[in-house]
Amino acid sequence: MQVTTALSTNPIPGKYWQWRGHNVYYVRAPEKQSQRPPLLLVHGFGASTDHWRKNITGLSQDFEVFAIDLLGFGRSAKPKLQYSGDLWRDQLHDFINEVIGQKAVLAGNSLGGYAALCVAAQCPDSTAGLVLLNSAGPFSESQPTSEPEALQTQIQPPKQASSLQKLLGDSVKWIFQQPLAQSLLFQYVRQRWVIRQTLEKVYLDKSAITDQLVEEIYRPAYDSGALDVFVSVFSTPQGEKVDVLLKQLTCPLLMLWGEADPWMNARERSQKFRQYYPELTEHFLRAGHCPHDEVPDRINQLLGDWVLSITK
Repeated sequence: MQVTTALSTNPIPGKYWQWRGHNVYYVRAPEKQSQRPPLLLVHGFGASTDHWRKNITGLSQDFEVFAIDLLGFGRSAKPKLQYSGDLWRDQLHDFINEVIGQKAVLAGNSLGGYAALCVAAQCPDSTAGLVLLNSAGPFSESQPTSEPEALQTQIQPPKQASSLQKLLGDSVKWIFQQPLAQSLLFQYVRQRWVIRQTLEKVYLDKSAITDQLVEEIYRPAYDSGALDVFVSVFSTPQGEKVDVLLKQLTCPLLMLWGEADPWMNARERSQKFRQYYPELTEHFLRAGHCPHDEVPDRINQLLGDWVLSITK
């Protein structure tokens, strides 16, 4: 598969789909390709379809590409709901059935990877393949690994064996469950300089952190309902464990890891995925938490070649 290196940084105009009475934003490019499954790209926590702009440009030369804003993020509605993997699983499943109209290859980054895994494992009728890029979600035997958790670790004491330190950690956790503290935290983390600072921690290639990228994360954080989404993601009980989902999975799986991700140890996490789904394919890349935005040419090539290989 040939992928151009001149990747557009301009978001592609999208449209809205009504789901359960709410506006859901998505992007589509271009017309259907025969004999190839369409791709559905799913963003991570705090991101949107804009985060895939470099990938949509490259991949749309060979595939019909869709990208969607999960309910609560980007340009999609932000109603007061309990946000969870189950909600986003249902949203993605219905989108594939109602808008795409055939099985799709789901590709998700971080929180979007967890949502895509929920679809692939629990709604196999809609999934032709699964691509996970530094995917979030808890395993049964470990602490959860996700962006909201990672955000909390920046403002909480580290987990220690000491009973006093444990008490302090629990106290801080309780404080951040209070409405005023949640509101103050949200006011803090959605400032442009904090967004940039967070990106600088999780991107290996700092040149990929542009004003445009910061603005794309900043803008939806000021939408009506954004605070309620933020609070819900923090307080909603965790969804199904990743190992349980992997035991249910039947479609081909590609793992793409940014090795320099400070929020997760890619090599250790890879071993857990292999333990429960040994037949996966994977690649490790010199990138951070969002490899699709840091090394888009490489991601587009690996993803496109893999999709073609599973559909021969």
